Amino acid sequence: MIRSSRRAAVVLGLVAAVAVTTGCASKVKATRTQNPPPTEAYGAFGRIEVKPIVLAPAFAGDDANQRAMAKIQENLDKELAPHLAGWNKRADNGRRLVLEPVIEEIRFIGVGARIWTGPLAGSSGVRMTLRAKDAATGKPVDNAEFYQRSSAGSGFALGVADNLMLTRTAQLIAQYVVRNHAQAVGGPTGATEELVAPAAK
Repeated sequence: MIRSSRRAAVVLGLVAAVAVTTGCASKVKATRTQNPPPTEAYGAFGRIEVKPIVLAPAFAGDDANQRAMAKIQENLDKELAPHLAGWNKRADNGRRLVLEPVIEEIRFIGVGARIWTGPLAGSSGVRMTLRAKDAATGKPVDNAEFYQRSSAGSGFALGVADNLMLTRTAQLIAQYVVRNHAQAVGGPTGATEELVAPAAK
């Protein structure tokens, strides 16, 4: 009986190791590592409005994705609110910039799945875009991309790493907006070269 239990433990350990190193990679990939500068600095607009985050239709029907979106929204609001309040108190020059954050792709492993399956549930990943346009003309000003992931190996943390991925995503977007307010400089997407989809390279 003891030997059987040990064998089972060894087999489960090997399965987990194989899953972590091979089959658990998220299919969510970035399209680039760097965002080019917007056509003009965000600060050229007297007012800046950030729309609520929306999920691409293909991912909107999943409850875990909806919870993930709410978490990103919560953190993005917290990160950007002080900056927006200050910027929007300036003299209005009649120009308004509208920022539209969209979750284009997401695979989010919730706490329940992590508790039951750990690394076997695979990795989490999220790719977002932030479209910026001139409210008066509809002219595009920017279409930045942001990417974050949590590896399958972090599954032993029982969902902590997956949720931190959402926090990092919000912080990455907020930092980009702040950086491009004074000057149009672009910025990192958060992805490294190996996390860019092959077709996009």
